[in-house]
Amino acid sequence: MTEGTRWQFVGFIVVLVAVHFFLRVGLGLGLWAPDLLVVALLLVSRRVRPGTAAGIGVLLGLLEGAATPPLFGPSSLALVVLGYLGSRSREVLAGDDPLNLVAFLFVGTMCYQVLLYLILAVQGQGGSAVALLVPAILGGLYAAAAGLGAVSLYRTVA
Repeated sequence: MTEGTRWQFVGFIVVLVAVHFFLRVGLGLGLWAPDLLVVALLLVSRRVRPGTAAGIGVLLGLLEGAATPPLFGPSSLALVVLGYLGSRSREVLAGDDPLNLVAFLFVGTMCYQVLLYLILAVQGQGGSAVALLVPAILGGLYAAAAGLGAVSLYRTVA
């Protein structure tokens, strides 16, 4: 994603975050909406250093925690780790082809779901591992499709 200027990309990420909260909180769709917050973090992590990506993960985690208070700490920690790992994986998944992007978004969303599950399990709030698999796979596919659509739209506009 080398198209557009830095400010256009920042605007794109801000719009993704705003649409995430509009769909999940404003329209009340909850889990029926794609996790655009994770998509935004993963797209940013491909462009910035690991420390910066982790810092953006903290910011997005605080925003997510403000919208859903029971996930205040766990989502922040999971997004920090995801931002760091996403930035470190930039060398492995180099390239701008759609297949790499879909794989990156799918695996990243799955990692977020697994991290969130593990953090909640340590706190004694996690469910069964079988209950994690199907929603995580479907959520990963949904987020990857939404992210691919958003990136395609960004490339046509920028």
